[in-house]
Amino acid sequence: MSELRFVRMGFGPEAVEYQQAWDEQRRVHAARFADEISDTVLLLEHPPVYTAGRRTADNERPLDGTPVIDVDRGGKITWHGPGQLVGYPIQKLPRPVDVVAHVRRLEDALIRTCAEFGLETTRVEGRSGVWVLGDPVEQRPALGGLALDFDPRLTDEEFDPRLNGPEYAPSNAGQRREDRKIAAIGIRVAKGVTMHGFALNVNPDNKWFDRIIPCGIRDAGVASLAAELGRDVTIDEVLPVVERHLRDVLENADLKPRLIETATA
Repeated sequence: MSELRFVRMGFGPEAVEYQQAWDEQRRVHAARFADEISDTVLLLEHPPVYTAGRRTADNERPLDGTPVIDVDRGGKITWHGPGQLVGYPIQKLPRPVDVVAHVRRLEDALIRTCAEFGLETTRVEGRSGVWVLGDPVEQRPALGGLALDFDPRLTDEEFDPRLNGPEYAPSNAGQRREDRKIAAIGIRVAKGVTMHGFALNVNPDNKWFDRIIPCGIRDAGVASLAAELGRDVTIDEVLPVVERHLRDVLENADLKPRLIETATA
């Protein structure tokens, strides 16, 4: 693979509007498809914005009518904003593309990043992204004064945490000692070249997630490096670490096309 190129688009006061970053992704994507540039990772912060992937259901969006940008990536609804490091790897992959392998490589780089800061994270089967695991269910505190056996999320498919107070809010999952996502991943592959990518919660105000059903998941929440470590962590600290691990994982990956099983007579 050619050397990975990083472009730091803007952070803090220079945070990049979502539409501007999306337009730049498409421009870089076209250049990469034409082999005019090498594999490229755009790194940035966004001003506060909700974005919805193709599988987002209407009942996962903000109840108050807050605008949501519908995008062409996989996954469901999420939030981007200050304190969150966003990365868009635009990488050419062999065809037929192994999308799952690409997602696993991004997860691996982010798991390594969190470990370098002293936080153990992992994958959760059936759920993309990087997670901080909660306690076993029987060891978690009761919600709303009720035993966990009466947790309405376990029996009511229409239960809506947005309407039921802070004890069910995604931002309070750490206090409930539940599984919580620290990095979300949603991608698209067009013409064999990836778009979109990951969002790592460094030190955001996670209450923004309480207005939606993050990634469509009702029985878990969200985390951040700063909250989990109990100390201030900045984008400036995390940025070079993420770049180093992305470079190591993506440049050294043994890229292979997805295997296609053929029926035998």
